Amino acid sequence: MTTVVVLQSNYVPWRGYFDLIRRADDFVFYDTVQFTKNDWRNRNRIVTQTGPVWLTVPVATSGQFGQTIETVSVSDPRWPSRHLKTLQSALGSAPCFRSQLKPRLDDWFAAAAEMHRLSAINQYLVAQLMQLLGIATRLHDAADLPQKGDRTGRLVSICQSLGATRYLSGPSARSYLDETQFLAAGIAVEWMAYPAYPAYRQMDGGYEAGISILDCLAHLPHDKVF
Repeated sequence: MTTVVVLQSNYVPWRGYFDLIRRADDFVFYDTVQFTKNDWRNRNRIVTQTGPVWLTVPVATSGQFGQTIETVSVSDPRWPSRHLKTLQSALGSAPCFRSQLKPRLDDWFAAAAEMHRLSAINQYLVAQLMQLLGIATRLHDAADLPQKGDRTGRLVSICQSLGATRYLSGPSARSYLDETQFLAAGIAVEWMAYPAYPAYRQMDGGYEAGISILDCLAHLPHDKVF
């Protein structure tokens, strides 16, 4: 059985994103679809001593309605140094920050600083985080794969090109996904049910689940994240 997941790239996403990836044989960055503002594509949150704050990659979208994620460009190249400063200030005293996260962040953000497209930044950081988490799922870019038909048809054609027998989807797609098209192609559809991941004490003393994986890795050993 070959399991495929197709999902837009997000900026340093939460644990559930990586849990979805690790359950697949092949993961496709679906950045050929429209960029959505005020979404997870170019931002995420960490928790400071005073509560959650946003880490946002500034992007140029003014006057470019309908542009795809893959075409979105960074509008201010200073974002990596600003994010590093925020992460150091917010999470520097967390148990695993210095030993596990900080040395990698320096290298990751130095590399990301040379990239000018949001999609490239997201895909690179996800790949680096997967390596740290020990996730060996094969990665693909939807731009390199066939996409035919309507909203569901494009997903089916991507899956067929990878020899999928199972399509694993996040629960939000239930509102639009036409399962009959998958079944007609011999591909079973399964829906991800996110478990209750291990809780930990965040910097404000509480715990909120839907926070960037960077927050988790500052507090938890990489083999205790899921």
